[in-house]
Amino acid sequence: AEHPQFELAGRQQSAAGGIVSFEVRGGREQAWRLIDSMRMLSITANLGDTKTTITHPATTTHRQLSPDGLARAGVSTDLVRLSIGIEHIDDIIADLDQALAAA
Repeated sequence: AEHPQFELAGRQQSAAGGIVSFEVRGGREQAWRLIDSMRMLSITANLGDTKTTITHPATTTHRQLSPDGLARAGVSTDLVRLSIGIEHIDDIIADLDQALAAA
């Protein structure tokens, strides 16, 4: 409620969106192994969609930054980002669980 655009957001949308970021052990290689193991989630650099998407920010949305710039932005090579869509949450969790097990 303290955000300067809180009222605007309330007029434009009925609920908040969800972005989840987390780091996996093993750096870039393990992050991509996880992403490539997803069966349902779409791999994309776009975070705004009705479907749930997964991305590796260091090589997609933030790829133009230097290593120092990535560090300042808090983007590590093992960071993975999910933008949650309209699928049933149980389906999203199941896909993530199987990908974590496969990776």
